[in-house]
Amino acid sequence: MKWLLTFISVIFLPCFSISQVLWQNVDVAYGPLPSSVHVYFTDSHLDTAVFRAYYLVADLTDRHLDFTTDTTYKRRYTPFEFYKKNEKPLAVVNAVFFSFDKNKSLNLVIKDGKFLAYNSASLKNKGIDSALKWIPFRSALGITKHRKADMAWTYTDSSLRFARASEIVVAPRNAPAVCCELSQFTLQKSNNEERKWYMTTFKKWKVQTAVGGGPMLLQNGDIFITNEQERMFMGKGLYDKHPRTAIGYTRDGKLIILVVEGRSESGGGASLVQEAQLLKDLGCIEAMNLDGGGSSCLLINGKETIKPSDKEGERPVPAVFMIKARQ
Repeated sequence: MKWLLTFISVIFLPCFSISQVLWQNVDVAYGPLPSSVHVYFTDSHLDTAVFRAYYLVADLTDRHLDFTTDTTYKRRYTPFEFYKKNEKPLAVVNAVFFSFDKNKSLNLVIKDGKFLAYNSASLKNKGIDSALKWIPFRSALGITKHRKADMAWTYTDSSLRFARASEIVVAPRNAPAVCCELSQFTLQKSNNEERKWYMTTFKKWKVQTAVGGGPMLLQNGDIFITNEQERMFMGKGLYDKHPRTAIGYTRDGKLIILVVEGRSESGGGASLVQEAQLLKDLGCIEAMNLDGGGSSCLLINGKETIKPSDKEGERPVPAVFMIKARQ
């Protein structure tokens, strides 16, 4: 019941508007930009701490824009290396969570309708039940071939053509022995009861482009942080301040990418709750958190927005989300 109590407490978090945040258009600093893309900056205070953030807004219906992804194999690239590798796209932003030791994505990545990476197989419990393993169903952004955005809770299976997704949050599930390293679950090896549960809970998700992360921040225009159900940040994870990367979309088809600077003298970061409120105030109806901390980085025409928090500069990552402008 712990996850349910946390879920309830998140739903009824005190609502507040960060209306004092004033955003300034900084297109000229990152141009040239298509008319359907704009960049905004703020250093308004969220609270008493210093604050710096940028967001990019792009029209999903603009046929001159391609929304896509890229990954590496058994290694990681910095966002700028992805920028050079992909012939200088308009925007490059870090996306998935990953393991440092294996350079492996822990979330799904889809490009041109095909898997480039799968969700992690399972997580070990902590404490008394450390022998148990759980399958968390992490949130993801998907974009269809008709340029419609969707966010859902997903699972992946290397034996299936498409990812499967639920529009309703799904609690972690006890991991059966058929969990494997490549994909989250292998239905071909499961018993009938287990297979039926997965096939009825999750529907085929026909998206052309997708990146996973977590937790979900907004659903139906309201703050809806599914931190516990996705087994993300424990303890005071809802309120800890860090550099952040997030993505969302508006009712009128605008994609928004938000990055918050943190762990620096000029930027104190944001909590998950503050991040969710920022995206709500920007008009997002659905939004999710992506990997943050030292990974947070958004390049626009190859130029950095926030300053990465690692002293070495941009952190190498295994996957990115990109926007390419067609000539």
